Amino acid sequence: MNQEPGFEFWMPPAAVGFAGELDSLMVLLHVVMLAMFVIWGAYFGYSLYAYRSRPGGRAVYHVAGEKASFIPDALVLAFEVWLILGYGIPLWAKLKQETPPPTESLQIRLVAQQFAWNFQYPGADGKFGRREVSLVSAGNSIGLDESDPASKDDILSINNLHVPVGRTFTLLMTSKDVIHDFQVNAFRNKQDILPGMMTTLWFDPTVVGKYEIGCAQLCGLGHTQMVGNVFVDEPADYEAWLKGQLEMRIGTADARRDLEEARS
Repeated sequence: MNQEPGFEFWMPPAAVGFAGELDSLMVLLHVVMLAMFVIWGAYFGYSLYAYRSRPGGRAVYHVAGEKASFIPDALVLAFEVWLILGYGIPLWAKLKQETPPPTESLQIRLVAQQFAWNFQYPGADGKFGRREVSLVSAGNSIGLDESDPASKDDILSINNLHVPVGRTFTLLMTSKDVIHDFQVNAFRNKQDILPGMMTTLWFDPTVVGKYEIGCAQLCGLGHTQMVGNVFVDEPADYEAWLKGQLEMRIGTADARRDLEEARS
């Protein structure tokens, strides 16, 4: 099934396995808030009528014999406590503290910068090539050390993230300059990206399609232009993309080497 970005009745289409839990929480919150609004609105209307002024008498604020009740407040408090302890904390722990181990997740490095997303795939050897700040340049945006054997089969992509459907993947994220925030609405999860630190974010995409990446943290004058795409591919298409990217990178490296030799 292919999915294009868009919005349903009030939420963007979901494209990850854990979206149902988050969406049900949002529905629950909205239903309860609507119920409270209607109940309190009705009570407010009743109070305006019951304690209104009448001919020969002023409006009153209470009737003799009435007692205040804390039952409504207790019910609201009990709901909020249950919501936090029984729903919010376990869901937060699952999404933010229980990152899938490397053996169960495809790991991809993300280096954010003003105003682009740089992705690094480890290649067939499963190892990320070494990166050095001193090697960062216009043609080497993440400072990949080409002399490192682990770098030879790494795949680099700017603003386009490809992942296979039905498999969990984890982003290992850092920033070159300021704070950014990786967000994909259909994935129902986002995370700040901090310079000098490594943060993680995981997804389990379930629907093939193209989804927009947005930066959810104001990061400079080009903030609104810091967009990219996640392509959730069929496994065969994903492998074909990897192969094509590797061949392109090897060809570019060979051409660069030939040019340097010709100049020397």
